[in-house]
Amino acid sequence: MAQIDENIKKQLDKPQTWFCKYFPKRIRNVGEKKIADRNLVYAFKDGKAYEEIARMTASSMKEQYGKTCTDIVFSPVPASTDKKNEIRVCELTGAINGYDHVKVCGERLSIHEHRKTEKEIRKVSILEFDEKWFDGKSVLVYDDVITRGMSYALYANQLESFGANVLGGIFLARTHYKVND
Repeated sequence: MAQIDENIKKQLDKPQTWFCKYFPKRIRNVGEKKIADRNLVYAFKDGKAYEEIARMTASSMKEQYGKTCTDIVFSPVPASTDKKNEIRVCELTGAINGYDHVKVCGERLSIHEHRKTEKEIRKVSILEFDEKWFDGKSVLVYDDVITRGMSYALYANQLESFGANVLGGIFLARTHYKVND
Protein backbone atom coordinates (compact mmCIF):
# COMPACT_ATOMS: atom_id res chain seq x y z
CA MET A 1 0.00 0.00 0.00
CA ALA A 2 2.84 2.44 0.79
CA GLN A 3 4.30 1.84 -2.69
CA ILE A 4 0.95 2.67 -4.30
CA ASP A 5 0.70 5.86 -2.25
CA GLU A 6 4.25 6.80 -3.22
CA ASN A 7 3.49 6.18 -6.89
CA ILE A 8 0.26 8.21 -6.69
CA LYS A 9 2.15 11.11 -5.09
CA LYS A 10 4.82 10.89 -7.78
CA GLN A 11 2.15 11.29 -10.47
CA LEU A 12 0.32 14.08 -8.64
CA ASP A 13 3.61 15.99 -8.30
CA LYS A 14 4.00 16.12 -12.10
CA PRO A 15 2.88 19.21 -14.03
CA GLN A 16 -0.87 19.62 -14.36
CA THR A 17 -2.71 22.10 -16.54
CA TRP A 18 -6.43 22.83 -16.51
CA PHE A 19 -8.46 25.48 -18.30
CA CYS A 20 -11.31 26.29 -15.95
CA LYS A 21 -12.71 25.71 -12.50
CA TYR A 22 -15.55 23.24 -12.25
CA PHE A 23 -18.06 23.77 -9.46
CA PRO A 24 -20.53 20.89 -8.93
CA LYS A 25 -24.19 21.91 -9.25
CA ARG A 26 -24.70 21.79 -5.51
CA ILE A 27 -22.35 24.79 -5.22
CA ARG A 28 -24.60 27.77 -5.83
CA ASN A 29 -23.97 31.49 -6.32
CA VAL A 30 -20.88 30.92 -8.41
CA GLY A 31 -21.42 33.64 -10.97
CA GLU A 32 -21.92 33.63 -14.72
CA LYS A 33 -18.33 32.70 -15.67
CA LYS A 34 -18.36 29.66 -13.40
CA ILE A 35 -21.76 28.59 -14.73
CA ALA A 36 -20.43 28.95 -18.29
CA ASP A 37 -17.40 26.82 -17.33
CA ARG A 38 -19.69 24.19 -15.77
CA ASN A 39 -21.80 24.15 -18.93
CA LEU A 40 -18.66 23.74 -21.03
CA VAL A 41 -17.72 20.66 -18.99
CA TYR A 42 -21.24 19.25 -19.45
CA ALA A 43 -21.18 20.00 -23.18
CA PHE A 44 -17.84 18.23 -23.52
CA LYS A 45 -19.06 15.20 -21.59
CA ASP A 46 -22.08 15.11 -23.93
CA GLY A 47 -19.77 14.94 -26.97
CA LYS A 48 -20.21 18.60 -27.89
CA ALA A 49 -17.67 21.44 -27.69
CA TYR A 50 -14.84 19.08 -28.61
CA GLU A 51 -13.49 21.50 -31.24
CA GLU A 52 -13.17 24.32 -28.70
CA ILE A 53 -11.59 22.00 -26.12
CA ALA A 54 -9.24 20.50 -28.72
CA ARG A 55 -8.03 23.99 -29.67
CA MET A 56 -7.48 24.94 -26.00
CA THR A 57 -5.62 21.70 -25.37
CA ALA A 58 -3.48 22.00 -28.49
CA SER A 59 -2.60 25.61 -27.71
CA SER A 60 -1.52 24.66 -24.19
CA MET A 61 0.53 21.72 -25.44
CA LYS A 62 2.31 23.88 -28.03
CA GLU A 63 3.05 26.50 -25.39
CA GLN A 64 4.45 23.92 -22.93
CA TYR A 65 6.22 21.52 -25.29
CA GLY A 66 6.78 23.44 -28.54
CA LYS A 67 8.11 21.37 -31.42
CA THR A 68 8.55 18.33 -29.19
CA CYS A 69 4.75 17.81 -29.35
CA THR A 70 5.44 15.50 -32.28
CA ASP A 71 7.33 13.17 -29.92
CA ILE A 72 4.55 13.06 -27.31
CA VAL A 73 1.76 10.49 -27.10
CA PHE A 74 -1.54 12.16 -26.23
CA SER A 75 -3.49 9.59 -24.19
CA PRO A 76 -6.82 10.31 -22.53
CA VAL A 77 -8.14 8.38 -19.58
CA PRO A 78 -10.82 6.33 -21.42
CA ALA A 79 -14.37 7.63 -21.22
CA SER A 80 -13.01 11.11 -20.50
CA THR A 81 -13.02 12.18 -24.12
CA ASP A 82 -14.54 11.50 -27.46
CA LYS A 83 -12.26 10.08 -30.16
CA LYS A 84 -13.00 13.21 -32.23
CA ASN A 85 -11.32 15.35 -29.54
CA GLU A 86 -8.19 13.22 -29.44
CA ILE A 87 -7.84 13.10 -33.21
CA ARG A 88 -8.28 16.88 -33.44
CA VAL A 89 -5.70 17.58 -30.69
CA CYS A 90 -3.22 15.33 -32.50
CA GLU A 91 -3.95 17.06 -35.83
CA LEU A 92 -3.39 20.49 -34.27
CA THR A 93 -0.17 19.59 -32.42
CA GLY A 94 1.37 16.75 -34.39
CA ALA A 95 1.24 14.63 -31.22
CA ILE A 96 1.04 10.85 -31.48
CA ASN A 97 -2.48 9.50 -31.04
CA GLY A 98 -2.63 7.04 -28.14
CA TYR A 99 -6.40 6.55 -28.30
CA ASP A 100 -6.37 3.24 -30.15
CA HIS A 101 -3.82 1.69 -27.79
CA VAL A 102 -6.12 1.62 -24.75
CA LYS A 103 -9.43 -0.18 -24.86
CA VAL A 104 -12.30 -0.43 -22.41
CA CYS A 105 -12.97 -4.16 -22.07
CA GLY A 106 -15.55 -4.16 -19.27
CA GLU A 107 -16.83 -2.47 -16.14
CA ARG A 108 -16.71 -3.05 -12.42
CA LEU A 109 -18.22 -1.37 -9.39
CA SER A 110 -16.13 1.09 -7.43
CA ILE A 111 -16.75 3.15 -4.31
CA HIS A 112 -15.99 6.86 -4.76
CA GLU A 113 -15.60 8.99 -1.68
CA HIS A 114 -16.82 12.56 -1.65
CA ARG A 115 -15.80 14.84 1.14
CA LYS A 116 -15.21 12.86 4.30
CA THR A 117 -18.56 11.19 4.84
CA GLU A 118 -20.22 10.66 1.47
CA LYS A 119 -19.67 7.53 -0.58
CA GLU A 120 -21.05 6.69 -4.00
CA ILE A 121 -20.95 3.41 -5.89
CA ARG A 122 -20.17 3.87 -9.60
CA LYS A 123 -19.21 1.73 -12.52
CA VAL A 124 -15.60 2.16 -13.64
CA SER A 125 -13.95 0.87 -16.78
CA ILE A 126 -11.65 -2.11 -16.93
CA LEU A 127 -8.88 -1.19 -19.34
CA GLU A 128 -6.74 -3.19 -21.71
CA PHE A 129 -3.46 -1.60 -22.85
CA ASP A 130 -1.19 -2.22 -25.81
CA GLU A 131 1.65 -2.49 -23.30
CA LYS A 132 4.55 -2.89 -25.75
CA TRP A 133 3.41 0.12 -27.76
CA PHE A 134 3.73 2.45 -24.74
CA ASP A 135 7.23 1.22 -23.80
CA GLY A 136 9.74 4.07 -24.16
CA LYS A 137 7.17 6.69 -25.14
CA SER A 138 6.68 10.12 -23.56
CA VAL A 139 3.01 10.46 -22.71
CA LEU A 140 0.76 13.35 -21.80
CA VAL A 141 -2.38 12.11 -20.03
CA TYR A 142 -5.69 13.87 -20.64
CA ASP A 143 -8.76 13.70 -18.41
CA ASP A 144 -11.83 15.90 -18.54
CA VAL A 145 -12.06 16.88 -14.86
CA ILE A 146 -9.52 16.46 -12.07
CA THR A 147 -10.82 16.46 -8.52
CA ARG A 148 -8.35 14.60 -6.30
CA GLY A 149 -6.40 13.22 -9.24
CA MET A 150 -6.76 9.52 -8.49
CA SER A 151 -8.02 8.48 -11.95
CA TYR A 152 -5.22 10.41 -13.59
CA ALA A 153 -2.54 9.11 -11.21
CA LEU A 154 -3.63 5.47 -11.44
CA TYR A 155 -3.77 5.67 -15.24
CA ALA A 156 -0.34 7.36 -15.38
CA ASN A 157 1.11 4.70 -13.04
CA GLN A 158 -0.25 1.97 -15.28
CA LEU A 159 1.39 3.55 -18.33
CA GLU A 160 4.71 3.87 -16.53
CA SER A 161 4.56 0.22 -15.50
CA PHE A 162 4.81 -0.54 -19.25
CA GLY A 163 7.90 1.65 -19.62
CA ALA A 164 6.25 4.94 -20.64
CA ASN A 165 7.43 8.29 -19.29
CA VAL A 166 4.36 10.27 -18.22
CA LEU A 167 5.11 13.98 -18.52
CA GLY A 168 2.04 15.16 -16.63
CA GLY A 169 -1.65 15.76 -17.06
CA ILE A 170 -3.84 18.15 -18.95
CA PHE A 171 -7.48 18.64 -17.97
CA LEU A 172 -10.48 20.61 -19.13
CA ALA A 173 -11.34 21.59 -15.54
CA ARG A 174 -10.38 21.22 -11.90
CA THR A 175 -13.12 20.68 -9.32
CA HIS A 176 -13.52 23.40 -6.70
CA TYR A 177 -15.94 23.57 -3.83
CA LYS A 178 -15.31 27.07 -2.48
CA VAL A 179 -16.18 29.97 -4.74
CA ASN A 180 -13.21 32.07 -3.67
CA ASP A 181 -10.47 29.44 -4.13
